[in-house]
Amino acid sequence: MQWQGGGWTLDILVPGFPGKATQHGGLGWSTIVLLRGHGRTVVLDGGGFGQRKTLVEALAQHGVTPADVTDLLLSHAHHDHAVNWPLFRHARIAIGRKELAWALGVEWGTTPVPEHAILALSTWPTLHLVEEGEEVLPGITAHLAPGHTPGHLLFIIAGDGQDCVLLQDAVKNRVELTTRRTDMTYDAAVSRATVEMVWEICRTRPGCLLIPGHDLPMVVENGVPRPIGRHTAGVKAWFGESLEEMTRFDLAPPE
Repeated sequence: MQWQGGGWTLDILVPGFPGKATQHGGLGWSTIVLLRGHGRTVVLDGGGFGQRKTLVEALAQHGVTPADVTDLLLSHAHHDHAVNWPLFRHARIAIGRKELAWALGVEWGTTPVPEHAILALSTWPTLHLVEEGEEVLPGITAHLAPGHTPGHLLFIIAGDGQDCVLLQDAVKNRVELTTRRTDMTYDAAVSRATVEMVWEICRTRPGCLLIPGHDLPMVVENGVPRPIGRHTAGVKAWFGESLEEMTRFDLAPPE
């Protein structure tokens, strides 16, 4: 999908998926967004390591190479959002000051933080530490949205009649928004307060486009989040007798 507003054009490069693997670790299929405008080419989060090829190919479909990206906005320091920052090492890389301090302070091997990647990022010359309420780019403000991580940021783009809220994992999917309960939170009460903050944003910015970290974009209509588009996801596996023979498992729900 594409959205335009405030001098920005937004394209979803890789749509997030609201699932968890049953026995092979975290699925981590997260939303990656491309923003272009005001003379800037911006990526929001970079996905997980396994998404590198997909991300580069998706950028190419929009005529963009990793070297063209001027800014990388990181919502938080988990591996499925931050580990690919070296793809954009020439860009300004923005992450919350509070988030980076937390990520550097956690005990190694105990969280989804990619420790070596975040340690390297902390001394990278193009790193920019974001403060609460900062206008990180023209018309785009960053706001603390803790719960999933202590320093998680969401970004609000002031549009022309419709604003856009880049939620990422502050509210990962539609079910978290509707139930006000969240999975994978360091503090359930803090996460619930963030969800309530998002509902307040929806009330003060009616019709705003919400982009979660692990689901389709959505718009709240009459108090109910309505997804935009449909999921397309699957897995192919070798259960046959040749490399050419593969079985596909569709992970998308029926229409």
